[in-house]
Amino acid sequence: MKHIIPIIALSTTLLACGPKNTSNEKEEKSAGIYQQDSTLRFVKSQALEVVKTGFNAGDGYGEVWIRDYNTFITLSAEAHKPEVLKENLRVFFRLQGSDGNIVDGFIPAQKAKESKVGYDYIFNELEPNYAGHKNTVETDQESSLVQAVARYITLSGDTAFLSEKVGTKTIAQRLDWSMEFLMNERYDKKHGLIWGATTADWGDVQPEHDWGVYLTKDTHLAIDIYDNAMFLIALDRLMELIPAKKAKWQPIREAIASNTMKHLWDEKNQKFIPHVYLNGSPFPASLNENEIYYHGGTAVAIEANLLSKEQIKVSLDKMIDNVKRSGAGTIGLTLYPTYPEGSFKNKGMYPYGYQNGGDWTWFGGRMIKQLYLNGFKKEAYEQLKPMLKRVIDNKGFYEWYTVDNKPKGSGTFRGEAGVLYDAIVLFEKDDLKQE
Repeated sequence: MKHIIPIIALSTTLLACGPKNTSNEKEEKSAGIYQQDSTLRFVKSQALEVVKTGFNAGDGYGEVWIRDYNTFITLSAEAHKPEVLKENLRVFFRLQGSDGNIVDGFIPAQKAKESKVGYDYIFNELEPNYAGHKNTVETDQESSLVQAVARYITLSGDTAFLSEKVGTKTIAQRLDWSMEFLMNERYDKKHGLIWGATTADWGDVQPEHDWGVYLTKDTHLAIDIYDNAMFLIALDRLMELIPAKKAKWQPIREAIASNTMKHLWDEKNQKFIPHVYLNGSPFPASLNENEIYYHGGTAVAIEANLLSKEQIKVSLDKMIDNVKRSGAGTIGLTLYPTYPEGSFKNKGMYPYGYQNGGDWTWFGGRMIKQLYLNGFKKEAYEQLKPMLKRVIDNKGFYEWYTVDNKPKGSGTFRGEAGVLYDAIVLFEKDDLKQE
């Protein structure tokens, strides 16, 4: 888990003022409907300013995190040369574990030695300059790296990167190895799905510990939609990058998809259940956990092509209803209803705090993109607007927002900037198609 810390002062490059409409009336009438919306252009321009300043998750973090970098590498390509993007990816491969696992993030080695954060830092002779750390309650680092590499190659056309060697293995071999790690170390044969610790939706905090970032003897292992959907997307990207691996991974991909819907999809309630537990639940029997709706995991499941168009519409309707019931600002609401007070030992996981019902554009923006791609353009645009508005109102990109729409966590949060940029570009392209 990224430390829950006070809000850090915003970068001086950010949002000194709101959007200004400089187009004359004739130009606006001839422009596409989305080009007339100055907030799209303004937030896009500010996202570009944010990403120029670095690759760490936000100004509250020293590390470059793969789950974050995966969501803003496309935006980064607008401000940085391909070699810079590629070097960040190389660091993750140099720090890859002897079993194929991928670290969460990396930080300069000297800073790691001086750090008092509490991570067990990982060092590797292949990478003298950086140290890594791995949150072991997560099961998305490997999937995130495969997706990030795919995005880099799509942007750059640099397929030669796959043949580049890190140590004795090529990048292609290391990508394949990272997927094998999940099958070897995080695969439950009974359900045919991968597992992690119990967390709130896509979160990285388990309930059984004051911090909650490491598997312990008290951990309750569980299967959830987010981990498995991320794995499916990664397998799709891996087979696109390395067609020769399709015979190996396609049957696994099909089995994971089938088992996900078999074990996690609640047909009656048209939603994903929060968890399938492998050694019991950490929550009291009085909690009906299946009443909780996971917004983030559902958005990623749509990206993994698990839901039909009809199911996507039902999912959106449920999200909108949850926003109304909770009073939250956007469908970036992590989950609803929240886990009760005291469900997590980590004090930051109070109801509507952090990942327990905090409102994260980092995932809400992904839902916007999937709505657009699945034919719900009008709905996507309507749900995007309040996300753009609060960037302008708060003069920055923040990590998450409270139920009453107040900014929290790290400022200059690049994951938020990245997913908003991706969504805005879709709408811009839509206007161009219609001209």
